Amino acid sequence: MKGNLLLAWLAALVVAALVWFAWLHRASIALLSPSGIVALHERTVLLVTVGLSALIVIPVFIMLFSFAWHFRAGGEEAHKRHNPNWDHDSWWTTEYMWWLPPAAIVAILAVVAWQSSHALDPYKPLASANAPVTIDVIALEWKWLFIYPQQGIATVNFLEIPENTPIHFMITSDAPMNSFWVPSLGGQIMAMQGMTNQLYLEADKPGTFRGLSANISGKGFSGMNFDVKAVSQDDFISWVTSVQHNPAAPALSQDEYAKLAVPSENVPELSFSSVDQNVYTASIMKYMMTPMQGMQMATSS
Repeated sequence: MKGNLLLAWLAALVVAALVWFAWLHRASIALLSPSGIVALHERTVLLVTVGLSALIVIPVFIMLFSFAWHFRAGGEEAHKRHNPNWDHDSWWTTEYMWWLPPAAIVAILAVVAWQSSHALDPYKPLASANAPVTIDVIALEWKWLFIYPQQGIATVNFLEIPENTPIHFMITSDAPMNSFWVPSLGGQIMAMQGMTNQLYLEADKPGTFRGLSANISGKGFSGMNFDVKAVSQDDFISWVTSVQHNPAAPALSQDEYAKLAVPSENVPELSFSSVDQNVYTASIMKYMMTPMQGMQMATSS
């Protein structure tokens, strides 16, 4: 019995230490220190799921070590409590304890999963007093191109967004399939050729958050990171104006885009003072045409 208690306390201590360590360092763990309403809801779902699962997982491991200790080779308890003809217990003890708690937890998790899947639908607009800002995202090799169609500017490997404002991302790929992810603001979504995925995120405070590629896409994958800077509405307008009037920032024409789309690694931040509005659409449509149509489009342009 003393051995059982010791193992149980040891298992509980290890779990408590891991939980304490994660919570102590939560500020450096993006998933545990959300900076947006979507990420906050996702953290709640994560903690609820882990907590409910622990109600089953922890007792199972405690019993695992306990049984291993009790019925070890050479142990006296194994011989004293040997019941070769035992196959079940009375209705109110073992049988129901094995099945009812896990079944109840699975049912609760099913409800949580169903509700959160609908509440956190990436295509679902976020309620806000501020109008959403649309940003077109193109995953290239190995860089991210962000086009602000409403503002008429574009950036590479850098995003600036207004705080407390829904950001409507329209995400595609003009390269191998990729995954767009800003952990502090919300979950990831795939970027695929010839189609658009949508994602709504919102930063509830100023700050700079790390964005990254969450899908291995080749040798330049590790350098496919970007910063997301959330600022006030006034600062965002000032930044847009500065990019629009920056003499060092070129225009993103179709020719300039073709140069940008050439595979390259560890690309620094870039800005474009104006954008050909057909760049995003063309990057999608070229995968939906026959080779002859693509040649005709390239010739006409």
